[in-house]
Amino acid sequence: MLRQCLDAKGQIDVSEIQQTFHSLGVYISLQQAEKILHSIDKDGTMTIDWHEWRDHFILNPLENMEEIVHYWKHSTVLDIGECFTVPDEFSEKEKKTGMWWKQLIAGAMAGAVSRTGTAPLDRLKVFMQVKSCQVHASKNNSMNVWGGLQGMIREGGVQSLWRGNGINVLKIAPESAIKFMAYEQIKRAIRGQQETLRVQERFVAGSLAGATAQTIIYPMEVLKTRLTLRKTGQYTGVADCAKKILRKEGIRAFYKGYLPNMLGIIPYAGIDLAVYETLKNTWLQKYSKDTADPGVLVLLGCGTVSSTCGQIASYPLALVRTRMQAQASIEGGPQFTMLGLFRHILSREGVLGLYRGIAPNFMKVIPAVSISYVVYENMKQALGVTSR
Repeated sequence: MLRQCLDAKGQIDVSEIQQTFHSLGVYISLQQAEKILHSIDKDGTMTIDWHEWRDHFILNPLENMEEIVHYWKHSTVLDIGECFTVPDEFSEKEKKTGMWWKQLIAGAMAGAVSRTGTAPLDRLKVFMQVKSCQVHASKNNSMNVWGGLQGMIREGGVQSLWRGNGINVLKIAPESAIKFMAYEQIKRAIRGQQETLRVQERFVAGSLAGATAQTIIYPMEVLKTRLTLRKTGQYTGVADCAKKILRKEGIRAFYKGYLPNMLGIIPYAGIDLAVYETLKNTWLQKYSKDTADPGVLVLLGCGTVSSTCGQIASYPLALVRTRMQAQASIEGGPQFTMLGLFRHILSREGVLGLYRGIAPNFMKVIPAVSISYVVYENMKQALGVTSR
């Protein structure tokens, strides 16, 4: 598009740079567009002529700027077991060519393999979250990582480390599809027919889309928690678990913990997106003088740090959600509301009690990110999706 402007007018101005990025599905501010222009404009006219354009790309060769932009947008599919992240932005070209559904399939497959690989740590996290809400638990009754893993293996063998993983993988596809469709509809409502959103608008649209998806698939979240905590022989499968919960506790049991789950979307999605955008823009401003290619390590680093920050902010709500999902299955245990459970945890365990189980949660971040990235890249190649 910039080349067409250059051929038609003989020069490029800042608004045309901004418009070109918008057409690729990336929102940049006027100040960012001006910085790009200044890096090419040598005579201070605030426009780029043919000679400046030619000299810049001879001295700074770049094969395909559009692919670099797409790399920034779609190489951050890092599945760490939580689906509160803001969905990807897809340009009209990607939608028309069918590239969007290939990206979603690649992401879903990466999430499935990643969650399966880190399932033992995820099950350990859930056990550590709910252990102290048992009726006979004392204030100092804690579970460490090694002891927890040994206890699970003694109770059900090595295969028990993967209890609850089947439905955790199964819910990826419907949640991703619902969230993507809801995001597209909400995005149109916010910006009309314009294609791109500002960071703040992406946060609002992403949070609402996440809330929509979570509302629809939330019963699967409850089933995942119950299946993760089950003892050997307690349930024969997902259907048996659902039938027993429905018969014993009623339909409302499938939405226990729903409120803290919804409230957790806001800090997770907001902080994850804000930290990622901040880190990305900082890198671009400091180190993108000679190249526009961020590199794999930069993308992985930005995604890992932003996801970790989001987890820290939303973890107390996630813990309360899990305990509310599990407390009905504990015989003789009290049935707390969200606020009641917060007060109970703080009075018995202190502030640190709100972060019980965060150690295995952090331990699974690096392997989960690494596995999901490798599988995602290989799936993109298999599906014919170009990223660089």
